[in-house]
Amino acid sequence: MDRIDARAKVTGAARYSADHKLPGMVHGHLVTSTIARGRVVSMDLDAARAAGGVVEIYTPDHRPAFQGALTGLAAVFAETRPPLADREVHYHGQIVALVLAETVEQARDAAALIRVTYEAQPPNSSFEDAKEHAVSPPSVPGLPLGVPIKEPENVDIKAALAASEVTIERTYEIPPRHHSMMEPHAAVAVWQDGRLTIYSGTQGPAAHAMELSGVLGVEQADVHVISPYVGGGFGGKAFTWAPAMLAAAAARELGRPVKVVTGREQLFTVTGHRAASSQTFALGARRDGRLNAIEHATISQSLGEDPGYRTTPKYYAAPNVHISMKITPGLDLPTATIMRAPGDESGSFALECVMDELAEELGMDPIELRMRNYLESTLKGKLPYSSKHLDECYRVGAERFGWSRRGERPGAVTDGEWQVGMGMATAVLDAGRAPTTVRVAFRPNGTATVGNATSDAGTGMWTVMAMTGARALGLPADRIRPALGDSALPFAGSSDIYGAVGSAATATVTPAILTAAREAIAKLAEHAATAEGSPLRGADDVRYAEGRLTGGGKAVTFGELLTLTGTAEVGAQGTSADLDTTHAYASYAAHFCEVRVNRWTGEPLLSRFTTVVDAGAILNAKTARGQITGGVLFGLAAAMCEEGRVEGATGRISNANLADYLLPVNADTVEFDVHFLDHPDTRLSPTGARGIGELGTVGAAAAFANAVHNATGRRVRTLPITPDKLLA
Repeated sequence: MDRIDARAKVTGAARYSADHKLPGMVHGHLVTSTIARGRVVSMDLDAARAAGGVVEIYTPDHRPAFQGALTGLAAVFAETRPPLADREVHYHGQIVALVLAETVEQARDAAALIRVTYEAQPPNSSFEDAKEHAVSPPSVPGLPLGVPIKEPENVDIKAALAASEVTIERTYEIPPRHHSMMEPHAAVAVWQDGRLTIYSGTQGPAAHAMELSGVLGVEQADVHVISPYVGGGFGGKAFTWAPAMLAAAAARELGRPVKVVTGREQLFTVTGHRAASSQTFALGARRDGRLNAIEHATISQSLGEDPGYRTTPKYYAAPNVHISMKITPGLDLPTATIMRAPGDESGSFALECVMDELAEELGMDPIELRMRNYLESTLKGKLPYSSKHLDECYRVGAERFGWSRRGERPGAVTDGEWQVGMGMATAVLDAGRAPTTVRVAFRPNGTATVGNATSDAGTGMWTVMAMTGARALGLPADRIRPALGDSALPFAGSSDIYGAVGSAATATVTPAILTAAREAIAKLAEHAATAEGSPLRGADDVRYAEGRLTGGGKAVTFGELLTLTGTAEVGAQGTSADLDTTHAYASYAAHFCEVRVNRWTGEPLLSRFTTVVDAGAILNAKTARGQITGGVLFGLAAAMCEEGRVEGATGRISNANLADYLLPVNADTVEFDVHFLDHPDTRLSPTGARGIGELGTVGAAAAFANAVHNATGRRVRTLPITPDKLLA
């Protein structure tokens, strides 16, 4: 099924946050620091205040009121220091002022007139240097970050490695990455009678309302977040950041609507990014390929990027496994946060590359090595998997891709000046769902609404809700009216408050739609039997099927029934059950990649890519294929070109724009071959669907890196894989 929101998006009818214009609205422009460490000594605002149209200027000495700080997961994965909190500067690009004016041009021009004097200090901005002083992370309730696996408890990982017939140790480095979504962070805020309405792009409207209420010191019920369309998030819009906080607080102070749109360069600093990470793997194995020991030591800028615990325990069987994590606190860098498949993307790159290196050491096919160590139950707790067909992914993928034609010796296959290579990698992503509440209601015009306070950040939730509602009610999908992206819509509570994150939205929302539909049908049948004016009034055998009610020998559509009874709607809410914890849940994929590397220029080009996916039931193949394709390209971007570059002397991100921060475009891509096994996982949910939004990016970079090695014999362990590294 085509996306039901597609036409609105491509024609410009879809209204994103910054598209809202309210009467009396003023525009805000952020002023950011030009040093990475130090303090603001003074700010000359005279010229800016005298500029045309300026309404107000907020600074650390005069800021709108904040009553609290971010709590919950936002306190771990977002910037906890309120904007304009004080004169201290902690990173280059930190907000030091907000200029408000009648037009966006006036706000921007006035901001350029502000003169800031700093007392600068040399910044500590080098992750490479900070690795030497990394420390164990703090304990965070509910987050198993950096927890070693010791099962049995007396594992001596060094002894296990020493006792192995074959051992290898490798280190892999990944630079910072930035979300670079199409729609920048933006907010339009207005207060009325003590209640805030804010149009703000967010992956979780209810979470956004909760976080803003805490920061502003008001009840959550007094914050109304509206976000029906989100132009990409990738985790960057999962939590609340300074632009939305400032818009809301300034609107309350001024008594006028306020719009704040973050500039593209500012997005690199004020709204989070993926942390740099360094991972060292030591593998011990028998000569037949069976793993005896896995040691995985990770260093990351923040808790948000934990490649070890999130990745390594989910892939391969080994009797001795130890995972450790350290972080580099105190760096004078912008706040790191979650980004698509946090931990899993970077962890899979290192793990799947080191497995490829072990296969080469053993003289074994990479798929055979993976099958020798196939994980039948979880390493910790020995839980069975709800449904796992990863072995079929390997087999089907190898056949579709033509893996048997791979040159066993690196550099063996050439085509003129091009070296051709194949690589593969595994993708595993935890699957889950949370209880949530959905309201389904019948309307007199023959349509039915399906509402939940989730979000669609491009993941297809508009369409999935319509299709699931249609299935549950026996109606054509074009008669279902989804409602989402609104904090006033139903949700169950804190367990699902974060909306479209963790590749769990579809598995969370669709079971609740089925429950709510059953309740709504029961209410409709009761209404038909009891309502004044109903043709079926008094019937004791009312039945519903495909939009019609029958009973007492009569029949009527629900639209006719509600029209005859003068009823605006009949509906009900339904809440889905919690997840069964007797099994482990995950989605799986096998990636196969072919690259061509120019022997003279070192340019690596993607030529073919096949992904075979085991993600339960596929509810809509078209949107699912788009998610996998986008995810694969997201992961390949890390391998091919993406890299946030920090100047050591200044702490400035030197490529904070879309000209120098390279992203793949159509010329860099190919037609991806995506195949779904489509085995429903009914233990996870009644609809049988598992998450796929982040699955494609997991392992994609490793498949590319392994293919480059097969083509050239060069093993690049520091991303991205660029010509200079291949020619060195």
